[in-house]
Amino acid sequence: MNVEVEIEQLLRRRPELRATETEIVSAYRVMEQAYAAGGKLLIAGNGGSAADAEHMAGELMKRFRKPRPVDRAFAEKLLAVDAERGGKLAKNLERGLTAIPLVAHEALTTAYINDVDGLGVFAQQLFGYGQAGDVFLGISTSGNSENILNAAVVARAMGIKIVSLTGTGGGKLAKLSDVAVMVPETETYLIQELHLPIYHFWCLMLEKYFFGETDE
Repeated sequence: MNVEVEIEQLLRRRPELRATETEIVSAYRVMEQAYAAGGKLLIAGNGGSAADAEHMAGELMKRFRKPRPVDRAFAEKLLAVDAERGGKLAKNLERGLTAIPLVAHEALTTAYINDVDGLGVFAQQLFGYGQAGDVFLGISTSGNSENILNAAVVARAMGIKIVSLTGTGGGKLAKLSDVAVMVPETETYLIQELHLPIYHFWCLMLEKYFFGETDE
């Protein structure tokens, strides 16, 4: 897999991201290393960035561009349990890269907001789901979203790497991050337009690394 070739293709499509090339690749390497060591990705954002968190998790937990069939040993276990259902599952299940969007658990989040602290809801989930060796991806166009900053503080205390996606300057979140990808825009919707091709690049690279270059 040639990361240099793929990043160059991204930059040809989105030349305004060239100033963030080093950070985009460095963030990918952080995720690659975490997954290779058995870790996972925890993602949070607000509003449109919450949608991005769910979008990225969905791309990682199933195919992005290529099928990811289960291995033969697990397929045989499924068939041994139930020949009919197991056969369908062996055909349709896909291997995933564990990614948890911290924006998606309505009962938990609303209970915590109601009972404890509205700005601590991502921090609480990170504390519950995370462990040393994981990666926290905080998406904040300003870099100053208090609930994202609270989660980043917890991540740092737990030994969880922090990657951030922000706009120009990066805000307070950039200072807490191991890698801060600060796209060169200041208006929210324009920042978000540049975030999507970046996390699609990460999904593509992770899929190629862990599941191979070509369709099976």
